[in-house]
Amino acid sequence: MAMSVPSGEGETRAMSNINTTPLVDVMLVLLIIFLITIPVITKTVKVTLPKAVNIPTQTKPENITIAVDKDGNVYWNDKAVKSQEALLNQMKAVAIIKPQPEIHIRGDQNARFESIGRVMYLIQRAGIVKVGFLTEPDHGIRGTRLAE
Repeated sequence: MAMSVPSGEGETRAMSNINTTPLVDVMLVLLIIFLITIPVITKTVKVTLPKAVNIPTQTKPENITIAVDKDGNVYWNDKAVKSQEALLNQMKAVAIIKPQPEIHIRGDQNARFESIGRVMYLIQRAGIVKVGFLTEPDHGIRGTRLAE
């Protein structure tokens, strides 16, 4: 805030200092208001969330990848499987190997859940214990599809 102060010679000079005291007072009051109201506003249900750790998949030669495309076609390590019976026979042959290999399911984003459910059912019938789903990382982009 500037004000004119008459000098001894009869001239008026403008004061070049700014009075910041009212600004600091207002900011302190706003800070106190926010500190008091924030805990009142954020009411949530207390839950213990699970700890998630993103561990990169270690691809071993004995791991088997089963892919399901958007049309429901099933692929065993990049080779098309003719029928569900053939897939079940392949899984039963793998299930007896010690140690049992992991099955990784790669489902297309537009695949019907029914197709992937059938594959999971056949894995269960074959007696395979270790099953995982392969996904693409999110990269923090939501609501848009990444280029394939």
